Amino acid sequence: MRVVGEWSVRAECGPGKTTIGPLLRCLRGDMSLWEINCLSGIAGPYLSPIGRGHRTPGPPILKRMAALFGVGVHDLLRRAGHLEDGKEPRVDLALEVERAYQFVLADRRFLMAAKPKSPLSEETKRLIVEKYERLSGKRALD
Repeated sequence: MRVVGEWSVRAECGPGKTTIGPLLRCLRGDMSLWEINCLSGIAGPYLSPIGRGHRTPGPPILKRMAALFGVGVHDLLRRAGHLEDGKEPRVDLALEVERAYQFVLADRRFLMAAKPKSPLSEETKRLIVEKYERLSGKRALD
């Protein structure tokens, strides 16, 4: 380990990894998605597209990832596009609720008895996510 910027990581995970997906894959090392799930409560179906660069994690997820990997949260937020130098993170609550709701829908163990025919309100989606969190023990929304 060596200090790279404001945080300590393996040298190969330093500043050369400019986007969040490859950086998180590098920080993960040999750790399986299942291990990350157990240690952080972030499910594999949510993490896999992040590592491949198909999804950008929100600030709450990045906060948990930073704690898990022992790195600075501000650098992860900056690389994911949620933080500009010297500014506070941008958090769009409606977007976070939508991401969490899509995560719940992607979980194969969670089956909705009836798919809604009309769009759901943000409040309804938040309620579904909160129920999911209580039943599964996983965190999808902070």
